Amino acid sequence: MTFFKVEDLSISFGGIDALKDISFEVEKGEIYAIIGPNGAGKTTLFNCINGIYKPQRGKIFFKGQEIQSRKPDRIARLGIARTFQNIELFSRMSTMENLMLGRHIRMKTGLFRGALLLGKRSFAGREEIAHREKVEEIIDLLDLQSVRNKMVGGLPYGTQKLVELGRALALEPELLLLDEPCAGMNSEEKQDTIFWIKDIQDELGVTILLIEHDMKMVMDISNRVLAINFGSPIIEGTPEEVQQHPEVLKAYLGEEENIGSAA
Repeated sequence: MTFFKVEDLSISFGGIDALKDISFEVEKGEIYAIIGPNGAGKTTLFNCINGIYKPQRGKIFFKGQEIQSRKPDRIARLGIARTFQNIELFSRMSTMENLMLGRHIRMKTGLFRGALLLGKRSFAGREEIAHREKVEEIIDLLDLQSVRNKMVGGLPYGTQKLVELGRALALEPELLLLDEPCAGMNSEEKQDTIFWIKDIQDELGVTILLIEHDMKMVMDISNRVLAINFGSPIIEGTPEEVQQHPEVLKAYLGEEENIGSAA
């Protein structure tokens, strides 16, 4: 059984094809990257995968189940989490509180039950402790101890991106969608992010589907790469194969030169 599969996926807006016949498979445990210039359809693809958009044609399979018609919360419950290109955190809440929000789909205590059962020994109290322990593991993994109680709105940009990554991990996903995790970062922050992504893959066994414009990062950490442009596939292959493809060079750089040397 294929872990994750997109089959002939297509969606259009106002007669413009945002995605046209996109197909690929992701093996469990790998880092699979999707590249392409601005407007190629990469984020639209992610929006289809996690249920924000409903594709007009094609299918999406996760562990053998069709998911293209499911709502975002149902897809998240299956084990698919996502970060966004633009930071989507609650700026007036602490790091810990933002990470705890990532646990909401796994919380069983409702408002009535939580109001009646007070104290650490109550069901609500025990559940709160268990979820906080999971969040503490993420804080340790991403080295966020120093900002656990700080409002995220006052944190450096790179740290905010890390908190958003942590919130996605709080869902305990099997498949993690990373939409330009290095966007807007300086060189040091990018290197740190590469380190965290590799750690997540190695220590947690999470499969990663990645969109990123930093080609050096893509080539360094990806097992396989899919290049798309104008919503259509160009080539799928190893990083070395993709970076040498003439259509990729033309679409991504606008000129015939090696991606690796330009990154």
